[in-house]
Amino acid sequence: MLAAAALACAAQTPPSWPVPPPPPSATAAAAVAGPNLAQALQAAWERTQAAAGAQGQLQRAEAEQLAAGTWLAAAPSLNLSVRSDRWLANAGAREQELGVSLPLWWPGQQQARQAAAQAARQLAVYSSAAERLRLAGQLRELAWAGALLQAEWAAAQRWRDALQALSADVARRVAAGDLAKTDLLNAQAEALRAAASADELLLRWEAERQRWLALTGLNPLDLSAADQGATDAPAARPWDAAGLDAHPALLLQRQTVALAQRQVEAARRDRADAPELSLGLRSDSADAGRSRAGSLSVALRLPLGSDAHKQPQQAAALSALRSAEADEVRLRSQLATELAIARQALDSAAAQLRTEQARAALLRERSALVGAAFRAGETALREQLSAAHDAAAADAAQARQRVALGLAQARLQQAQGLLP
Repeated sequence: MLAAAALACAAQTPPSWPVPPPPPSATAAAAVAGPNLAQALQAAWERTQAAAGAQGQLQRAEAEQLAAGTWLAAAPSLNLSVRSDRWLANAGAREQELGVSLPLWWPGQQQARQAAAQAARQLAVYSSAAERLRLAGQLRELAWAGALLQAEWAAAQRWRDALQALSADVARRVAAGDLAKTDLLNAQAEALRAAASADELLLRWEAERQRWLALTGLNPLDLSAADQGATDAPAARPWDAAGLDAHPALLLQRQTVALAQRQVEAARRDRADAPELSLGLRSDSADAGRSRAGSLSVALRLPLGSDAHKQPQQAAALSALRSAEADEVRLRSQLATELAIARQALDSAAAQLRTEQARAALLRERSALVGAAFRAGETALREQLSAAHDAAAADAAQARQRVALGLAQARLQQAQGLLP
């Protein structure tokens, strides 16, 4: 058993669920690999609202970046004024002015806004990656839950087939007068109970299959859990050299801190209102007998504000920054703890699999010896059933532990923040 190959197989190939399988001898030859985890993740991503939400967040950030890149701080405004003495002296005095007001940036304000917009855009990218990782974790858990039911169902089928074969053998020996009819009734009852257990597991598998189908839209194909491979121990530890700095969740939180820092700077550069440059054309006449005179007007409006007007906005930005920094420290500690737990779980799963393999081998050998004694008439049916049941249960436990090892490897990859 090659540990590294088995772990790689468990990590890259998601378990899938079977249609009713052919006889055990033909299962491996007939197995067809289903979609891999990367394909399932992409399909699930396209079907969920997460993709639309991530795209909307990115578009909003790009719009903010575009607005911060314009040469005006806000949209310009058109000004039109008309003055006349018609309703007073009615001497023919007229004045008309058409102008435009251009909001301008305060010194350093545009650069601060651009930096904040760029940070918001990068935050949208990291948010999408973190959401994909969360969805990948959901798929990993669902896939290996189905693999566990597959392993239990396959073991139940093998036990059912073994009991049916035993019942047929007992029936022949009852007809020959070697065994009592009570032995036949006992064997047949055990076979029926095993068939009912297999049917129940098949129903549970179908429920898991429907959950997978609803999430991904993909129909899992036949892939035996036994084909995932076994391992004695994790031979290689690629995660020992890998840190958490590239974890999508941590990248997202670090970018949240960066955005909060940019927003603090933007709040420091902001004022209550933007200064305005006004340009206008003016046409006027003093009385009805004089010709109109034109002139060009230029005006600059500088709002006066104090630090007191900016303090609420700056205080909110600083509070958001401190909260984001505290969340980053807390998240890093949480991710490190989850990674350590996942490493220990993988080592434990590998050790338990070795134990189950050794136990199953011993009980199979014992069952074979008791079976030979039963066929020779040297032991009772009750002892044969007990030995066969223990061996079948050990085989089922071994299959479940093999799936548990694959799940532990998948959870380790999830704790590392690795996308398929």
